[in-house]
Amino acid sequence: MNDLFNIQDKVIAITGAAGVLAGGTANYLQSQGAYVVYLDLFQDKVDAAVAEAKKISDKCCGYACNVLDQEALDSVYEKIMTDIGRIDVLINGAGGNMPGATIGPDQDVFDLKIEDYSKVLDLNLKGTVMPTMTFAKAFKKQGFGCVVNFSSMSAAQCLTRVLGYSNAKAAIDNFTKWMATEMANKYGDKVRVVALAPGFFVSHQNRALLINEDGSYTERGQQVINKTPFNRFGEQDEVYGTIHYLLSDAAKFVTGVIVPVDGGFSAFTGV
Repeated sequence: MNDLFNIQDKVIAITGAAGVLAGGTANYLQSQGAYVVYLDLFQDKVDAAVAEAKKISDKCCGYACNVLDQEALDSVYEKIMTDIGRIDVLINGAGGNMPGATIGPDQDVFDLKIEDYSKVLDLNLKGTVMPTMTFAKAFKKQGFGCVVNFSSMSAAQCLTRVLGYSNAKAAIDNFTKWMATEMANKYGDKVRVVALAPGFFVSHQNRALLINEDGSYTERGQQVINKTPFNRFGEQDEVYGTIHYLLSDAAKFVTGVIVPVDGGFSAFTGV
C-alpha cells in the first residue's frame, strides 16, 4: 500500500454513523484498516451498525451520543481517550432536514416554520461545531488530527425549497475555513479541517423527491440531472475515495477546503 494513503490503525470517530452515507463511509474506512468509532443518537442503531461492522473486522466500537448534548459528547470523548488513547480523525456525519424548514412547491417562503428552521440549524451547524470543539481537544494535545465536515451543494448556491438546510450548510463552509485557520495557527500544520460537499445521491430519504415509482425522474430530479454534466446521480461509494484522501497523509498540505463530489453540478450553470 502507498504510505501516502495508508490509514491502517487510524482511530476515526464518525457521528451519524448509523446513517446511509456516514455509515457506508465508516464501513469503507474500517475495511481499509482504520479503527472506527461508530457514533449515533440511538443505542439500538449503534448496536446494529457495530454488529455489521464486526463482519468487516474487530477494529470498531460504538456509543450512543447526542451531538447536541455536551455532557454526552464529553462522556464519549473520555471513554475513547481512556480505552483507545487517541483520536486521529473526526468525521461530522450527523445532520438532516425537517419539512417545516423546507418551502414546498405549493408554499411560499412565509410558510417557513421558525421552530423547525431552528432545529435544522442546530442539528447541522451546532451538531458539527459541538463535536468538533469536544473531540478536537485531542488534536491540541497530540499535535495532529483531522476534522472532515459534510457540506452540501446547497451551501454555495441557491437550491430552491431547502432554506434551513442551505443556511446551515453555508455556515459549515465558513466554520470549516475558520477552524482550519485557527487550528493551524495555534497548533501547527499537522492539524487540519476540511469538508466534503456531496452532489445528489439517491437515498431512502430523498428517493421520492427525485425518482418516480416507475423509475423516471420527478420534475425536481430532472432539474438536478439537467445541471449535472455526468447526467446521473452519484453512487454512495463515490464519496469514499475523496474522504480517504482528505484524511490521509496524501492531503497533508490540504486544509480549509470544501471539496465537491458532484459529477460537475457545482461547475455547470445549466446553460
